[in-house]
Amino acid sequence: MSGARFAQENPAAADAAPARVGVLLPLALAGTYDYAIPDGLALAPGDYVVVPLRDREEIGVVWGRARGGVAASRVKPVVARLDLPPMPEVHRRFVDWVANYSVSSTGAVLDMAMPRSEVLLPPAPVSVLRAVAGFTPTKPLTEPRRRAREVLAASGPMSAAELKRAAEVGESVVKALIELGAAERIARAVDIAPPGIAPDPGAAPVILSPQQETAAAVLRGAVSDAVRAGAGEEGYSATLLEGVTGSGKTEVYFEAIAEAIRAGKQVLVLVPEIALTVQWMDRFAKRFGALPAYWRNRMSVGERRLIWRGVAEGRVKVLLGVRSALFLPFPNLGLIVVDEEHDSTYKRADGVPFHARDMAVARAHIGRIPVVLASATPALETLANVERGRYRRIELPERHGGAVLPEVQLIDMRRHPPPPRRWLSDRLVAELAKTLVAGEQSMLFLNRRGYAPVTVCRRCGAKLQCPRCTAWMVEHRLAGRLQCHHCGHAMPPPKACAACGAEHSLVACGPGVERLVDEVRQIFAEVKIAIMSSDEIQDAGDAEAIVELMRQRKIEVLVGTQLVAKGHDFPFLTLVGVVDADLSLGGADVRAAERTWQVLTQVAGRAGRAERPGRVLMQTYMPEHPVLRAIAAGDRAGFVAAEMEARRAAGYPPFGRLAAIIVSAKDRDRAERAARDLMQAAPREEGVDVFGPAPAPIAMVRERHRFRLLIKARKDVALQPLIRFWLAAVKPASGVRIKVDIDPYSFL
Repeated sequence: MSGARFAQENPAAADAAPARVGVLLPLALAGTYDYAIPDGLALAPGDYVVVPLRDREEIGVVWGRARGGVAASRVKPVVARLDLPPMPEVHRRFVDWVANYSVSSTGAVLDMAMPRSEVLLPPAPVSVLRAVAGFTPTKPLTEPRRRAREVLAASGPMSAAELKRAAEVGESVVKALIELGAAERIARAVDIAPPGIAPDPGAAPVILSPQQETAAAVLRGAVSDAVRAGAGEEGYSATLLEGVTGSGKTEVYFEAIAEAIRAGKQVLVLVPEIALTVQWMDRFAKRFGALPAYWRNRMSVGERRLIWRGVAEGRVKVLLGVRSALFLPFPNLGLIVVDEEHDSTYKRADGVPFHARDMAVARAHIGRIPVVLASATPALETLANVERGRYRRIELPERHGGAVLPEVQLIDMRRHPPPPRRWLSDRLVAELAKTLVAGEQSMLFLNRRGYAPVTVCRRCGAKLQCPRCTAWMVEHRLAGRLQCHHCGHAMPPPKACAACGAEHSLVACGPGVERLVDEVRQIFAEVKIAIMSSDEIQDAGDAEAIVELMRQRKIEVLVGTQLVAKGHDFPFLTLVGVVDADLSLGGADVRAAERTWQVLTQVAGRAGRAERPGRVLMQTYMPEHPVLRAIAAGDRAGFVAAEMEARRAAGYPPFGRLAAIIVSAKDRDRAERAARDLMQAAPREEGVDVFGPAPAPIAMVRERHRFRLLIKARKDVALQPLIRFWLAAVKPASGVRIKVDIDPYSFL
């Protein structure tokens, strides 16, 4: 589309001379910037372009017509259009929607939806060798040189390293070929086609149980209905696939994936954690004869380039990814699956806050496609949408293959306390011993990383606090450091107390997973034990190593944080011990009971997933707590009904709306004044209550002091326009940041 053509098709911009476009930049800016279209450059909405910005160049996206109102002398021209598939119109609408919902700038959301420039730009050519045609040696070549020359001539251009491997020669042979004129260096473009073969929906269909087949038929129908509907409203559907742990939900939604592949559509499967993907990948490969593409947080530039282009060009058919994968530019997306949809990891708190489950539903609605939400412990928001008729629900109430749910028992730690300086009760230790004798595996769950959560001076009582945050430094004894889990600050353990100067007076208080490992080793000297937490699991390889050791039964006791609760299937794991079932039940978090029910139910579900029956022991000082009683009794319906009623009475989500506003600054007084000024301008509307400001529970993070305001509103209140109008009336002082979090999940 030429510049003139762009103006003709955008009448509001027709008076612009020369023709202009509105370019959105991946920066926290108010909107698009106007740029002139140079003669001969064809541009269309969605094109990726290089544009000047102050004293540098930026990559942005043509978002639409120019805003106008800028003198022609001030409008700079677009530098270049990148040779990339344009960002699809549906994806641009999704970016706009997320910005509006999250009360964020569209540019800040685009920053999530655009990779770094190194990914967008083509890779630099690489140097390779090729055989020189017509080369005639002046004297016979040595055997290694002759062999290398023949390999290079037969195989075509290759790197020096590839030639050395293929011809089994050394560096000196390669150099000699170049010096003799038998080989020459040339530049070769890097292949940016994603590797691998496409998944085959007919590769290895599995035999489903009658319940699974009924569920799969519904999901297959949703996909095929959407394909027939095209871009029509009826193509959208949201389905909750709810099944007890081990019921085979994955195999069921695989059938929906197969249907989408048959229809030529792309599929996105979201998972909350990298640790979930190892066994999932194995299942997928067995079912479809190939691995899917994979999008994770830790990827090289080359990996990101391959996958991003493969998605943008429609060549990646199935993508498994963490929450950021939702912002990849799928041109032909036909299905979204959100696995473990209840998981709080889907909530992004930094940058532009969003919940990937909710945004996935929005993306499906905008694109008129089906979305499947899978979980054994669905979020109350999801269940409320089922009750309201917005989502349909499919249930799998039984474990697959004859396995039964484990028996859950509560250990009252008031009546059965552990020995001094121990954290495991005698009863749990006895069950561990039985499991070891039987040759089976055990899991101990404690959602605390490191060795100990607090370090205290036994002389003066001072606690070691992060110098940048109002948070305790956590001891990581295996790594030999103290670390803040909020800002990442780390330091070696001091030899003396900074408060009183006493040497060798600092002691660890409370248990973390590392401390549990020490305790188990003291009791069972020869036990084969491992830790599974985010400190040990840095990438897919780390997770795969743990899973493989569990498969080979080279681990007898697995100790872990919430990572152990996420979808793992270990046939010989028969005992789960929850060390502190009360850990998440305190505080003012409105979702504390729900989260505890979810994580403990998921942890318990790791036991007895094959023919060996499982058992679960939960240590608690509050055995009378309704959440723990419901888990022990298997009364999911009772817990959900009671929690729903409590939320309804209090007006909390899913029956009301919440938003948090966090005001921060390096100077505490400045942050507090800004928060108070904001409160003075708070809206006074029926159905809206504003609380605060108050220091955040973690009052300082990364040397910034934080104050919070909480907005509570009725479900029918249009919260985002109200907040935008409110914030527009207040101009914060220099150095003050104001951040909005719609639907907050963390109240720290």
